[in-house]
Amino acid sequence: MTVTTTNDTCADAKVFRHADEGYPGGVHHGIEGFDMPAADDVRRAADALRMLADPTRLNILWALMQGETSVACLADLAGTTPTAVSQHLSKLRLAGLVTNRREGTFVYYTLADDHIGELVRQALSHADHHAAAPERSPR
Repeated sequence: MTVTTTNDTCADAKVFRHADEGYPGGVHHGIEGFDMPAADDVRRAADALRMLADPTRLNILWALMQGETSVACLADLAGTTPTAVSQHLSKLRLAGLVTNRREGTFVYYTLADDHIGELVRQALSHADHHAAAPERSPR
């Protein structure tokens, strides 16, 4: 397959023409006002989504949607040990998904912002819809 790149159809977007497949025009036609996100934004989003790709972290974040909570309470809600929760919270804090405050010997955690809770809610809603949908046969 021969692929050539031109900029003759879209203002600044690349148009791929598949010369040997007989496409009459470019495969991509620009949508006015549509821009791809900046590479740094995409990387940060991928990093945040990677942090959500763990069942224990999803449980911890779900519990934090209810409000500020201690490590011991999160461990109980997530069904794991306080040590495991602390390790997950450390990663989530470094990723900017949770914040903490210290009160004496206790550390309390909360979601960094409402967007995190919405991501978790959407991911779990998607999983629920996917599980409820009839299985499709492969093509």
